[in-house]
Amino acid sequence: MRARTNTKRRRWPPGKARLKALIEEAILDAYNESEQRTGFYTMLDEHLDTPFDTRILGAVATVERIDMTEDEQIVAICRRGRLRQAIPILDLPLPDPRPGVAEWIEAYRHWAVPD
Repeated sequence: MRARTNTKRRRWPPGKARLKALIEEAILDAYNESEQRTGFYTMLDEHLDTPFDTRILGAVATVERIDMTEDEQIVAICRRGRLRQAIPILDLPLPDPRPGVAEWIEAYRHWAVPD
C-alpha cells in the first residue's frame, strides 16, 4: 500500500521551480519524448494516491489508477458505479482537496503543454 502524502503543506499551484524539479526527476536518463512520457507515467503511478474521487461532467467518479495507452497517452481510469472510462490525465479535473502528490499531474501538464 502506498504511503499517503500530506499535500496541505505544499503550495498550490506548485511554483515554477518546483515544477522544474519534478520534470527533471521524471525525465532523468530519458533520451526522447517517448521515454520522457514513460518517465512521467512511472512517477504518477508510483506517487499518486489512488483511489480518489473527482467530478467529471458534474458526476462524482473514482479515479482508480493511472495507465498508459498504446499510443502513449497517460490516462486516469475512472469508475462510476459499474461504468469505467479512461480520461486523459491532461483533462482530469482535480478535486479539492487534491489527492496526495497531485503536483506530479501539474508537472506533467506543464511539460506536455508548455506556456
